[in-house]
Amino acid sequence: MKYSNYLYRSVSFILLLSFSIACKKNLLDKLPQDQVSSEIFFLHTNDLKIYMNQFYSDAIFPVLWGIILDNPYPGGADDFNSDNQISSNAADDRLKGTRTVYSAPSLGGWDYTNIRAINYFFDNYRKCEDDFNAYKQYVGEAHFFRAWLYFRLLQQFGNVPYISVVLGTDSPELYGPQTARNIVADNILADLDSAATYLPEEKTEGGTRLDKWSALLLLTRVALYEGAWEKYHNGDAFGASAADPDKYFNQVVTAATEMMNSGKLALYNTGNPATDYYDLFKMRDYSDSKEALLWKKFSVALDITNNRNYRLEYPFGRSLTKGLADAYLCTDGKPIAVSPLFGGFNTLSDEMKNRDPRFYQTIFTPSAAWKITNMTEPWQDAYVKLNSSSEFYAPTGYVLRKTYDPDMNNHSLNYEETPAIHFRYAEALLNFAEAKAELGTITQADLDRSIGLLRARAGMPALNMAAIATDPNWEFPGLSPLLNEIRRERRVELATEGFRWPDIARWAAADELIIGKRPKGFKGAQIASAFFPVDANGFLDPFRDALPAGYGFNPARDYLDPIPPNEIILNPKLVQNPGW
Repeated sequence: MKYSNYLYRSVSFILLLSFSIACKKNLLDKLPQDQVSSEIFFLHTNDLKIYMNQFYSDAIFPVLWGIILDNPYPGGADDFNSDNQISSNAADDRLKGTRTVYSAPSLGGWDYTNIRAINYFFDNYRKCEDDFNAYKQYVGEAHFFRAWLYFRLLQQFGNVPYISVVLGTDSPELYGPQTARNIVADNILADLDSAATYLPEEKTEGGTRLDKWSALLLLTRVALYEGAWEKYHNGDAFGASAADPDKYFNQVVTAATEMMNSGKLALYNTGNPATDYYDLFKMRDYSDSKEALLWKKFSVALDITNNRNYRLEYPFGRSLTKGLADAYLCTDGKPIAVSPLFGGFNTLSDEMKNRDPRFYQTIFTPSAAWKITNMTEPWQDAYVKLNSSSEFYAPTGYVLRKTYDPDMNNHSLNYEETPAIHFRYAEALLNFAEAKAELGTITQADLDRSIGLLRARAGMPALNMAAIATDPNWEFPGLSPLLNEIRRERRVELATEGFRWPDIARWAAADELIIGKRPKGFKGAQIASAFFPVDANGFLDPFRDALPAGYGFNPARDYLDPIPPNEIILNPKLVQNPGW
C-alpha cells in the first residue's frame, strides 16, 4: 500500500538540506548527522511545521482500522485480533496463546526512536525567533504525538520507562526501571491537556492537521482505557499500584462534556437512517464534516494512495464474525434472542430483516452492490463466490461492506484515493456514556445526548435505562444491563475501526469473550460447498479442526506483550511482563 503522507516528504527534504549544509563545515565542527541540527533549524515557524510533518506518516500515525491494516503486530488492526473479524483461515496467535517473544525491539514494538525525535523538538523549539502564537500549533502537535506514542507503548507493555528529554548514550536514565503505568498515563494525559490548549478550535488544513478536538478525543480514549484497566485488572498480575479508576473516568467526562457543549461537533446525519452510517465512510472529502475530527487525504496524482476498496472487493479470507452480527439489535430495540421481529438464521436475507440498519451498512447483504475489478455489473449476492477461489474466500460468510464504495475512482486498479478518518465524534459520545455508567452517575439525559444520538441516526429506538430488555446472551452477565448495552453499542458503532481488542484488554474480558471460543459464521447451507466446516448447529466454523478446544488465550500472560529480551540484557532493571 502506498499511503505515506504528503507531509512526510517535506521533512525528508529539510533533513537532506541540513545534512548538506553540515557537510560544508569544517570536519572538526561537523553537525550531528542523525538529526536536524538546532544551529540551523528551529529558528522559524515553518521549520517547526516541517519538523512535525514527519509524525503524520503512516509508520507513526497509521489509520488503525481493520479495513485497511490487517498486520496484527505491532499496532496493527485491533479488530482482527478480537472476536469481531478474522483475517484468514489461520487463527490469531494472541488469541490462540501461541505468541513467541521477539528478540529485536523493532519487531516487538519496543521503540523509542520517535519519542526521542519528539523530545528533541521540545529541547529546541524555544529557539524559534517568531511570536509564540505563530507556532503554538506545532508545539501542540508535539504534545499530541508524544502522548500518542506513549499510549501505544502503554497498551502493549503496561509499565514502560517514561523519558521526556533527549538522553545521551551515557545518561543513567537509559538504565533505569520502568515507570508505573498510571504515572505514564498521567503524563500522557498532561501532554494531551497541553495539546488541547495550544491547538486551534477550528479545522486546520481542512481537518488534515490536528486541532483541539482531536486532542480532547484522544484524552477521553486514554483516560477511559486506563480507568477501565485499573478497575477490571485490579488484583491481577496486570493491575496498577494505587489504582484510582474513578479519577480517569472523571477526566473522560470532563473532556467529552467540553466537546459535546462546544457547538462545533455533530454526527453526520441527513435524516436517512438506511444510508447515513454507510455514507459517512465513503465520502470523498471531510473538510466540512463535524464528525470527522481528523482525516487522511490520498491522491493518485501524487502517488499517495489507499488500496482499501481493492482489499474489500477481494476478501482474501477476511471476514466478520457471527458474534458481531448477532450483536445488532432488532428494530424494536430488543436483542435477537427475545425480539419477535428477528427473521432467523436460515439465510443472510433473513438475518438482516428488521435489524439495526447498521447491520446491512456494515455487512454485505444480497441487495448490496459488490463490484469486482474489470466487471461492469455489480454482484447482487456478496457471498455467491465464497468457495470459488482463494481471493473470494470469506471463512465466516460475513463480508465487510463498511467503507466500500463500488463507484470509486480507479476501480480497476489496486489503489485509489478514498480518504480515511482518524478520529470521529461518535467515539466521544460512547466514551462519555461508558465513563458516566462506570462512575454510577449516568442519567437518562446523559444517554439521550450520547448513545441516543447514535441510535437516532440509525433510526433505532432510544436506550431507556429504566426499560432495558433482558438478553439471555449478554456478553457480561456479571455487569449491569446498562453497561452491557453501552458496550454493545460501542461494538456496533465502532465495528472494524480498531477498538475491539483494546476494549477486551481493558475490560479484562478474554475469559468471557475469547478463551475456549471459536469465531463462527452464518449458516453453511447457504453456500454450495461440502468442504466448509460447520458446527453442530450448521453455522460455519472455520477453526473447528484447528482449534477443537477453542482459543487458548493465557489470561495470566497475554494481556500485555513481552519486553524484547535484548532490552532486558541491555538494561537489567527492566522487569519482564507477567507470564513471559
